Amino acid sequence: MNTNNMKNRERLASGHRTCPGCAIPIIVRTVLSAINEDVVVVGATGCMEVTTTIYPYTSWNVPFMHNAFENATATISGIESAYKALKAKGNIKNNIKFVVFGGDGGTYDIGLQSLSGAIERGHDFLYVCYDNEAYQNTGNQRSSASPKGSKTSTTPIGKYFGKYEYRKDLTKVIAGHNIAYCAQASIAFMDDLINKVKKAMTIKGPKFINVLSPCTRYWGIDQSQTVDIAKLAVETNFWPIYEIENGKKYTINLKNHKTLPITEYLKTQARFKHLLNPVNKKIVDDIQNHIDEEYKYLLKLEQISN
Repeated sequence: MNTNNMKNRERLASGHRTCPGCAIPIIVRTVLSAINEDVVVVGATGCMEVTTTIYPYTSWNVPFMHNAFENATATISGIESAYKALKAKGNIKNNIKFVVFGGDGGTYDIGLQSLSGAIERGHDFLYVCYDNEAYQNTGNQRSSASPKGSKTSTTPIGKYFGKYEYRKDLTKVIAGHNIAYCAQASIAFMDDLINKVKKAMTIKGPKFINVLSPCTRYWGIDQSQTVDIAKLAVETNFWPIYEIENGKKYTINLKNHKTLPITEYLKTQARFKHLLNPVNKKIVDDIQNHIDEEYKYLLKLEQISN
């Protein structure tokens, strides 16, 4: 494989079958475009896998392996270990990077054990979570990434207001492994995402980047609004973009000059429409207070670590 040719080649080709406006191909193409070396990709079961590898077709212009929800990082661990052995014997000359893409279902939930184990063992790979905040591939069931109050097929609106629990903060969970590099990013700030991937590629060992991935179908947004919604998530501090190095050094990559209230984010999406009913004001206030407290804590961690 000629690395120089790959620099100007689309590693995820057009013709895949993601929904119009889906953030997944934006994330995948941006991440892979930031990597100069040859790359091997593993994909957990999810929206990305089912829309890019519909037999007998594929949109992948790089070696790609699909695995079940729970074992994508186990697979990349085996591939990376085989690569190191073959390179030590002189059978492989090229420098190859290893990337895993998984949704929140295959990362926050079903695949977390495999991911945790691969990080603890120190395998050299980048894991990118495209977080669309529910099991969208199978019909919008709630995951532990689903935000409080959100409507999903398993937290419907009726007598109750949607999901009761706050979402899991997976970036903190991964940082707790003392991983060399861990970050959150947004497709609304592409330079930041590209820089984070480039930085991750200079680090040996496991790396993790969590990217919010708006879902046009189940979030109830227009297909033209994907990037705008991702930007609002940052502007309301719902999805701060920051990085953590060696589990200790926190850096917030973008600080809002004027933070928008969470209602500006909620009102753009059908999954939160019910929260704008005055009877649910306390729920919205709780969500706002939670966001404010979490961001204050993040600021404190940045101040302490620097």
